[in-house]
This record gives sequence, C-alpha cells and structure tokens, in this order.
Amino acid sequence: MQKIGPKHRMCRRVGQALCGRPNCPSGKRPYPPGQHGRGRKRISEYQTRLVEKQKLRAIYGIGERQMRGYLDRATRSKAVTGEELIRQLETRLDSVVLRLGFALTTRQARQLVSHGHVRLDGKRIDVPSARVKPGQVIGFSDKARNFISVREALEITPEPPSYLYRNKAEVSGTLSRLPERDEIPLPVPLEERMIVEFYS
Repeated sequence: MQKIGPKHRMCRRVGQALCGRPNCPSGKRPYPPGQHGRGRKRISEYQTRLVEKQKLRAIYGIGERQMRGYLDRATRSKAVTGEELIRQLETRLDSVVLRLGFALTTRQARQLVSHGHVRLDGKRIDVPSARVKPGQVIGFSDKARNFISVREALEITPEPPSYLYRNKAEVSGTLSRLPERDEIPLPVPLEERMIVEFYS
C-alpha cells in the first residue's frame, strides 16, 4: 500500500531530502516535525537501523509488506543481501522511468506507469513494481511523449547512470545491464547493511 500523507514528513524526520528535490523543506527546517521535533534525543542502535529502513522505504515509496517481500527475495539470492535489495528496488519500472529522466520524482514516475502511459518492450504496463530485465526497452504512448511534465523532466535531468541508455528524441530508454551498488544515484547516503540487520 502506498503511503498517503505529508510528502516531506520523512525527509524532515531524518533531516535529509529523501525526495531528491532541491527545494525540500528539510533544508529550511532540519528537525523532525511535531511539537517535540526540536527536543534533543539519545538515539538507540535500534532507532538508527529503523531510520535507515524508513529512509529506503521513503526513497522508493513502498509499503512495509512490499519491503519484506523484496528483502526475502534478496536473502535468497547469492549476492550481498543489502546490495541485492537496492538492485531489486532500482529495477522496478517506476524507478527506471525516474532514472531515465522521464519524471522528476518517484510519485510522478509512478503516476505515469499506473495511468498506463508506459510501454515495456511495446506492451502497456500499468504496474509500477513490474521488474525490468536487462535489454528491455521502456517507451511511452504517443500521447505521453508530448506531456509537458515528461518534456520538462527530459530538459532538466542529467544523463542517466551508465547502466541505462536513453534516447531523448524517441523518448525511450533501455536497461543495458543490472546496476552495481556504487552506480545507483540515491538522493541521500544509505547503510543497507543496517536495514538487513534491522530485519534479522
């Protein structure tokens, strides 16, 4: 289930722009929301791990149940669990749309997918969590290619990471290969090892 509520609450709680936006309120008010936000607190080990987990959930906009599903799959793989967890989240269709620069935020990318504007290998896919495999091509419906939000995103986003190929003229892109952990451009530093410890 997607979290509905104040968009930047989690950003302010951790004092970092998890949303990836330069104008995030966490810059102006770098303390947690609520009446006790400015109070000093001793942070326990449990809380440190909890915050890392909440950061990852907020970055990708996923629910707790989904998070556990991804972690189970990552645990079963032969790769390093924390790295595999992030790799799985990064190859979700909405994440790939965002990284290719067709949207400015995860919410925008998710909306493009769930409203049926995105094509995966030419097929209409409206499930944001659909897994993109290496070699698959992400495109858009004819109507969506001319959306102002998509055009604006293409104008101002930098080149995508090296594991992605983008064709601006065609408004399409390809996942060339699975990403390495250090190539994934997360908006804030993250200790995935702590997330695995939190659940173990």
